[in-house]
This record gives sequence, structure tokens and C-alpha cells, in this order.
Amino acid sequence: MDELMRQRRVYGADHDDPDPGPKPGHDYRELVGGPLDGLLLDVTGWTDAALAEGAALITEIGAYGPGGRAEYRSRQADPLKWDWCGDTR
Repeated sequence: MDELMRQRRVYGADHDDPDPGPKPGHDYRELVGGPLDGLLLDVTGWTDAALAEGAALITEIGAYGPGGRAEYRSRQADPLKWDWCGDTR
């Protein structure tokens, strides 16, 4: 794993976690844009169908505040990056 990846925070990691970065042997997607920009999403064990569907991730810093979700979908040209599609409740 390169140095840049080790410095990244994984979505869902506790703010108090002394090692909030990616773990060896896991698969990640980079979240691009929106409230979760720059975080990594652990997709280890996800099916191809789930990866194609994307994710609506809980966040307090989106347009709908606590309980809102930020939607991310795979980028056509680079499936390791997931682009923000908007916020939802």
C-alpha cells in the first residue's frame, strides 16, 4: 500500500481511532466530491451488483444534517473513484 493511501481516513472510522486509515487486505473506493470528499469506503466483500449500485452513506455534514445521506456512484472512466451524486434523506 503506498504512503498516500496509508494517510487517508476510512469512512466510518471513529474520530478517536489512532489508526483510521485503510487496512491491509481490504478493498477501497475513493469518495470524490460532496460532504465525504477524500474519504475511502471499504468495499471488501461487496458483490459486483452492489459495487455497480453505489452507496447512500450516512453523514451529518450533508444538505439534510444528521440522518441525511450522501449518494456516491462509480466513475465510468475510473471505477476506483466514486463520484458524489447528491444528498438525500
